[in-house]
Amino acid sequence: MDDNHGLDSYGSGKIGGKASGLVDIVDSLRDCGSSISFPMDVYVPEFSVITTEFFLDFVQRNDLQHYANDDEPDDRIAMAFLGGEMSPMLTGELWKFMCRTHEPVAVRSSSLLEDNLKSPLAGIYQTKMIPNNQPSDEIRFRKLIESVKLVWASTYFSDSREFHRGIGSSASEEAMAVILQKVVGRRYGNRFYPVVSGVARSFNYYAFGKAKPSDGVVNLALGLGKSIVDGGLCWSYSPKSPKAPPPFGSVGDMLKGTQNSFWAVNMERITAYDPVKETEYMISCQLEDADYDDTLKFVASTYLAESDRLVHGTGRKGPKVVNFAPILDDRIIPVNDAVLDVLDLCSEKANAPVEIEFAFKGPGQSEDASLGLLQIRPIAAFSEKVDISENDLQGERTVACSHRALGNGITEVEYIVYVKPESFNTSATRQIASEIARINRMFTDENFEYLLIGYGRWGSSDPWLGIPVTWGHISGAKAIIEISGPKMRVELSQGSHFFHNLSSFGVGYLSVSEPLDGPVNWDIINTGSEILHETEHVKCLRIPGGVSVRINGRKGLGVVLR
Repeated sequence: MDDNHGLDSYGSGKIGGKASGLVDIVDSLRDCGSSISFPMDVYVPEFSVITTEFFLDFVQRNDLQHYANDDEPDDRIAMAFLGGEMSPMLTGELWKFMCRTHEPVAVRSSSLLEDNLKSPLAGIYQTKMIPNNQPSDEIRFRKLIESVKLVWASTYFSDSREFHRGIGSSASEEAMAVILQKVVGRRYGNRFYPVVSGVARSFNYYAFGKAKPSDGVVNLALGLGKSIVDGGLCWSYSPKSPKAPPPFGSVGDMLKGTQNSFWAVNMERITAYDPVKETEYMISCQLEDADYDDTLKFVASTYLAESDRLVHGTGRKGPKVVNFAPILDDRIIPVNDAVLDVLDLCSEKANAPVEIEFAFKGPGQSEDASLGLLQIRPIAAFSEKVDISENDLQGERTVACSHRALGNGITEVEYIVYVKPESFNTSATRQIASEIARINRMFTDENFEYLLIGYGRWGSSDPWLGIPVTWGHISGAKAIIEISGPKMRVELSQGSHFFHNLSSFGVGYLSVSEPLDGPVNWDIINTGSEILHETEHVKCLRIPGGVSVRINGRKGLGVVLR
């Protein structure tokens, strides 16, 4: 065991990008000393790292290298890894770790490519939350071993293989370290969770209202951060203007567009055995559960129908809206002030915009509230100046325009893949994702790039909010359009790993609100185009002369021109 930067690491290999980010945060907090007075306790939850040495040993010891290039299903790969023999040296270290650790543990990936500025993929690999409360050390130890093997196995899962294929490499070139980190939160009966989880960026490509891109953006969720990183419903705001009016037209829209459930670690003694499932020990809970736990009062307001208004807190009868007003408006706990300080500190240390993940434990009976920092990753910045005129936004060659566009620069593509408007249905989004994945494979095999167009949130884990593709399913897309309108009306998600990968790899993203921006001009797309492939819900075209995707990141303007 090594004591580098105060880090417990097993083996002499590399610790990977995610673990390196945690070490950087620890160093930053230590270096700032008393020069920064945080408004609340800010810390990095205790963690240890299994270095890449043991992953490479495990793969070789059990002859698993071929799964990096085979097109085996994920569950078969996972079972092969679960049946593998682990190094006796590592099993001994993990036994000692489990004997001294009795809180829930997050077993997290930390590959060599994760959160690296040159290739900062995120959300490709597995994370497993384990309750670590079984009645014997032997059972707790076995569950930890299974979780480590699952994270290792995800190195070769289909998402990873498709990602590497898209960037011209192979999953066989990847190596996986694993982080063992205490879960931030408290136990409430059979649920363990933080009151608030969040993702904060020091630069916001989607600034709205009076906010500037440099003001950043924060996404908050009640409970574990899975709601945010999977593209679910969460609360977005500018940390420089936390009291600014939210982007909802009415209280009714807010009731529909805000969080109505949350994730927690399931502390039940008996759960269904499913070691291949990432959420084996997680449970989706209702807001009533948080109200029973007395945590909802920190994050919600109550709707009073008789006066058609919201009042902060949960002391009145009426529907609850998770708008974090008690924290952001009333500042009963200075979470936002602490997040701003951390963003400034980490951005200065990285000399670049950053994204951080954090969790707020919540006040307890005998200790103050505290903010745990879970991850830091750099954000790719833009420099190219792109001018977009009014004629571009509404001209004869305009395929689509957006006043909320992600990225910066000019991209030209010859191919378009789009979800057919006439056959789109929210009940078919999983099938649409599968059809797109197959088409994407055709393009990546030929090394072709394309413009992708569809409805709702791309990359959402909730199929009723959009098309639940993963990054590997669309790795050949050079630009993406999401359409919000009568067929699917949702607010854009900004806190997911999916969106981090978009910005990191320079993929242009245009959010087209049909009421604001106008509809996509399908006639311009289809006229004179060659149909290369067509499925029940998706059409693939070659456009003679191609299309030009232009995005002005400083203004958030984007346009696609034939």
